[in-house]
Amino acid sequence: MSVQTPATLRKQASQALLRNEDLAISALEQLPMELFPELFKEAFKGRHTRIVKAMVAAWPFPCLPVGTLMKTPDLETFQAVLDAVDMQLARKFHPREKIKELDLRKGRHDFWTIWTGTEDGDCSESGDEERVVKVLPRYAVRRRLKVTVDLCLRLRLDEEQAYFLQWAQQRKGSLHLCCVRMKIWALPLCRIKEILSVFHPRHIEELELNMGWDVSTLALFASCLGQMRSLRKLSLARIYKNTIRTINRTADREEKCVRKLVSQFSKLHCLQNLSLNGIYFLRDHVKQVLRCLRSPLETLSITGYILSESDLNDFPCCHSLCQLKHLDMRGVVLLTLDPMPLRLLLETVAHSLQSLDLEGCGMEDSQLTLLTPALNLCSLLTKVNLCDNDFSMPILKDLLLHTANWSKMNGEQYPAPLECYDDLGYIDTERFLHICPELINALRAKRQPKRIVFATDTCHKCGVRCVYDLGPRLCPCWQ
Repeated sequence: MSVQTPATLRKQASQALLRNEDLAISALEQLPMELFPELFKEAFKGRHTRIVKAMVAAWPFPCLPVGTLMKTPDLETFQAVLDAVDMQLARKFHPREKIKELDLRKGRHDFWTIWTGTEDGDCSESGDEERVVKVLPRYAVRRRLKVTVDLCLRLRLDEEQAYFLQWAQQRKGSLHLCCVRMKIWALPLCRIKEILSVFHPRHIEELELNMGWDVSTLALFASCLGQMRSLRKLSLARIYKNTIRTINRTADREEKCVRKLVSQFSKLHCLQNLSLNGIYFLRDHVKQVLRCLRSPLETLSITGYILSESDLNDFPCCHSLCQLKHLDMRGVVLLTLDPMPLRLLLETVAHSLQSLDLEGCGMEDSQLTLLTPALNLCSLLTKVNLCDNDFSMPILKDLLLHTANWSKMNGEQYPAPLECYDDLGYIDTERFLHICPELINALRAKRQPKRIVFATDTCHKCGVRCVYDLGPRLCPCWQ
């Protein structure tokens, strides 16, 4: 006779109950709490809405992390969960009910692994990065049921999210509604403020704002930003110039708007990750933003942006940058700027920096020569990207020979040296195939790279790069 595991027995018991919905519902009051997670997962997956609704009403744990089970959208099953919440609000809840939090976030949740004994695929992260949500302790007490959610707000919402927002709006006085991660894409400001009246800004920990606004509209949002006292990660992108005709009025008004926005950063005491993508109006104001911050950043991303000399000069002096782990300056033109402040910053954060991205900064040999001693100090680097800069082979080789202490490096990307192009700027494949292996062999005399890539500019004819990593991958023109 084979010995069955507890997980297998729980699954079999759940499947037996699902075959008789009336029996399953009537048995909930006597059902051992150990069977609830497995039964709920199977009922939710099988879209047994009556059982789902009854189980939410009888849920014996403080937290129900249902969001991680919502891999495939199903409005009817989701409505059953919310209908059960309405039952609680109407005081018709099951006497066994202990639920304090309904977690609708789609991150992996330890709860299901602990109680079902499996790493179920339904519990995998559906977003860009994995997030493990802690189980709410039994002793946690909430005056009102807490509903936690991540929101991605667009002009056209999916059916499930549109239904939830309407439901939440109607019950905002009866529930503790918390949005932890909010992404906003091309939504009118009035609609955003309406949503923030339901999900208070103080609970938001991550905000991504990609709106196509002008700076005047962003200034109207500034007070909302200042209320986000729990904000850890902020991403701003696509903020355009005002279109007021009178130049003097435009400059004066814009300056006031910028000052209003910048002043809000002093209220963001928890901010650790700041991303500014193409935010043109912060030129000459970045140093003010960084000086306003009360705690050191872990990540600074300033991309697609023309940095001023005064902004860059202030980088080494900013307390908020002294513990950087990740620095991303892709597309920031450094060719005309003195690289010494960047070198001083790299020396300051050499003890903490883990990734550096300087792709497309237009740097030449003189800048890299100045930065090489500082890069040599960054022994914790795991990723570096210097592609789309103009370096000669001797200077690039010199950098590689000064990276012996990059023992933690997992991925490094470099531009193909200038010698890989002919006089007209076209790729010379013969030189490319000779120079790249030579550089890799020189590096191997110092350390063993795990993953190294040399990439040319995009081909003038086909728009594809030639790449050399484990071997050559030429663009279609040369294949």
